[in-house]
Amino acid sequence: MTSVAAPVFPRAEAVLDRVFRGNLTVQVVYLYGITRILTAVFLAIVAPDQEPAAMTDWERVGYFGFTRIWDGEWYGRIAEDGYPSTLPRDTSGSVQQNPWAFYPLFPFLSRVVMALTGGSFPVVGSTLALVAGFAAAVLMARLLAEPLGRVGALLVVALYALFPSSPALQVCYTESLAMLMLCGYLLALRRERWLVATGLALLIGVTRPIALPLGVVTMVALVLRWRRRTQEPLTVREGVQAVAALVGCGVAGLLWPAIAWLGTGEATAYVQTMGAWSAGGTVRFFEPWLTIPPYYLGEWALPALVVLVALLVAGMAGPWASRLGPELRTWPLVYAAYVMAAQTPGTSTPRYLLPMFPYLAVFLGVAGARGRGRWVPTWVRFGVLAVLFVWWQWKWVSVLWLFTPPTDWAP
Repeated sequence: MTSVAAPVFPRAEAVLDRVFRGNLTVQVVYLYGITRILTAVFLAIVAPDQEPAAMTDWERVGYFGFTRIWDGEWYGRIAEDGYPSTLPRDTSGSVQQNPWAFYPLFPFLSRVVMALTGGSFPVVGSTLALVAGFAAAVLMARLLAEPLGRVGALLVVALYALFPSSPALQVCYTESLAMLMLCGYLLALRRERWLVATGLALLIGVTRPIALPLGVVTMVALVLRWRRRTQEPLTVREGVQAVAALVGCGVAGLLWPAIAWLGTGEATAYVQTMGAWSAGGTVRFFEPWLTIPPYYLGEWALPALVVLVALLVAGMAGPWASRLGPELRTWPLVYAAYVMAAQTPGTSTPRYLLPMFPYLAVFLGVAGARGRGRWVPTWVRFGVLAVLFVWWQWKWVSVLWLFTPPTDWAP
């Protein structure tokens, strides 16, 4: 069931209606386009500083070559050569880093476009990511406009597009495609388009490993629909379709590990491959978040972790997030739990924060029952956060994204 909240900024929305004739898509495209130009300038400025290395084929790179480094090199290999039929191992038998860690939809779409256009992977991959990012921003705005109003949604999208790790949305990474699928899924769930959600869940299963946390959000949506069955009768057909969305998330969560099994003949091919990227050579759920922070924070590590978890929960559980609705309040919490369970804290963590965009609405003060921030006006919050995000984005590009041979930390 879809409900549209009263606008948080009615006067600003009236101005937007006059200028853009009420077309939210056009507004988002203009807004998102400006942020992408800014990021492109940052990437173009830093690209000449990239020293030749294995991931640049030992050559100097320009803008497009600079968008292909780090994980982009792996996606390029997959787009050009596919996946290996056997897992590479060292002399002790341990599985080494290999393409099976990377989901196939983005590189295979790139391969199709490369075949149709004759373009190279750096050009095609970064362009595909850029286009998917525009589409994701439009769906995000539509998802947020219903509870927050148009201006509130645009402010959140703007901060998301300026986020320090937002350059990942236009390099040869899968972030923008995953955000497109995620926003599409959450929008379908909110509007109870169960079959659309089911199809998107299966696509997510070959895009990014986020289907299982989405399953929790789907369960929340199913419970809410069940509670309304007296006022809005639930037909057998709708019930089957709703359950199909939940089953789709479960299937999607197991899809890529199953494909890796079929592709290599090893049942644990995906898990072993992911272990190759982990300290100690094995996947350890939650443990890195308990063992790594003490190296930097000492005895303050555990209290800091407790405070972090408390803030994450409070951010979505408090009245300042009430306008978001149950699905959008549940998603960032279960996703945060997934990140802590499956990912190691480090220089890649800023990328993992992009799907947690509902928190930006809380930071801006537009998600509470009253809409506006009680102590600090929303426009002041937005201005301060935007300046900080642009500065940190420059640091992300010029420090994290720039590879310093012979070894460096991956963004």
